[in-house]
Parts: sequence; C-alpha cells; structure tokens
Amino acid sequence: MQRTNFGGMACSIARTLDVIGEPWSPLVLRDVWAGMTRFDQIQADLGISRKVLTERLNHLVERGVLGRRPYDRRPRYEYVLTERGAELVEVLMAMAHWGDRWLAGEAGPPVVYRHRACGEVSGAGLRCDHCGEAMHAGDVDLLPGPGAAA
Repeated sequence: MQRTNFGGMACSIARTLDVIGEPWSPLVLRDVWAGMTRFDQIQADLGISRKVLTERLNHLVERGVLGRRPYDRRPRYEYVLTERGAELVEVLMAMAHWGDRWLAGEAGPPVVYRHRACGEVSGAGLRCDHCGEAMHAGDVDLLPGPGAAA
C-alpha cells in the first residue's frame, strides 16, 4: 500500500502519524490492548482482510509498537504490546475520551474503564474520574459501557 511518509518531518505529531496514522493501525492496537492477541481474533473483530491485517501487524512490529511471540509449533504468533505500544495506547485513551464526549450520543460510551488502583469505573481519559490518579494502559480493565453493541 502506498502511503505518505511523515517520519522525516520535524514534527512529533507527524512522526507519530507515520506509525499509527493509517486508519486500521489504531484499531489493531486497541484490539491487542483489549486482549485479542491472535491474528484470527483481530481479523474477526475488525472484519479486515488478511492481507491488510498482515501489513498492519508487520508495520506495528517493525516500528516497535507490538511484539510477536510464538504460541504454536507452526510459525503462529500472538501479538503483545511493547512498552512503546503501551504508551501509545494512552493516545488512544485520550481519543476515546474525546469520542465519548462528542460522538457517543444518547447511548453513551461503548466502553468504560475500571481503574485497578481504586477499583472504580471511570470514563476514558488519562485521569480516573473517581480518584483523580493517572490511568495508564496497564492500569485499567475494559468493560462494556452503556453504548456497547449487543
């Protein structure tokens, strides 16, 4: 797939877009964060073609956002967040916060977050709605929200 290369620009936003600016990449990253670590799980959840998913996974591994680890004798892999990937998920949490505020509508947010430090359910964002402490990718459990699809 031909893409514009933003990696050489002297702009951190452009460089980040070079890693996750293609529309499927943040969704693949979200799925891995949510616990869908195997190719078939991600493909089924997103309805993405095998070719495009393979390209996206390879790109995210090459950029150090995801790691690959074998889970079968055949060369089959599951995907895990690297430290770089876990920090990038916090960008997705900020995006979810914005989307919940401006786009969720009357149904409400599709996902809510249980902050493990205090045990309370919070909205998306980088701070817990209940205790005010910082929330990181590894500090929360994702739960269905009122706007979740059936």
